[in-house]
Amino acid sequence: MPDEIPPELKIRPQWVNWKYAWDGKRWTKHPYNPRTGRKASTTDLLTWSPFEEVLEAYEAGMYNGTGFVLCSGDPFAAVDLDYCRDVETGEIERWAMEIIEALDSYTELSPSGKGIHVFVRGKVPVALNLPHIEMYSAERYFTMTGRIAEVCRD
Repeated sequence: MPDEIPPELKIRPQWVNWKYAWDGKRWTKHPYNPRTGRKASTTDLLTWSPFEEVLEAYEAGMYNGTGFVLCSGDPFAAVDLDYCRDVETGEIERWAMEIIEALDSYTELSPSGKGIHVFVRGKVPVALNLPHIEMYSAERYFTMTGRIAEVCRD
């Protein structure tokens, strides 16, 4: 659902495609450069593309999805909340709702529907990687679905 993705993200040429890959233990999502078909790097802007190019490659069925690369030169940070949403009911765990409500920003479902990604303006002084919560503002990419997380705010 590309129309739901904020324009301030779409205008930046920090986009990659991704494909599922089995690493022997679990499925992972590797970033790709749609221009070359080779793996993209979260630290090499020459492997990133404009949104329109990755969307076109995704819609052509070449990749499983699109992703946005966070870098030190942009004003964004992202929070990844894993395993916090029931895919059957759509219910979001209380701990995750507290974070979502505090951030009050663009919030979308992860590709599995079991997690939530929140994009905010700001920087994370040090990358945070806790069980079920990750927070980054550089050298990472986040899968993008454009599937808005339905959250009830008081």
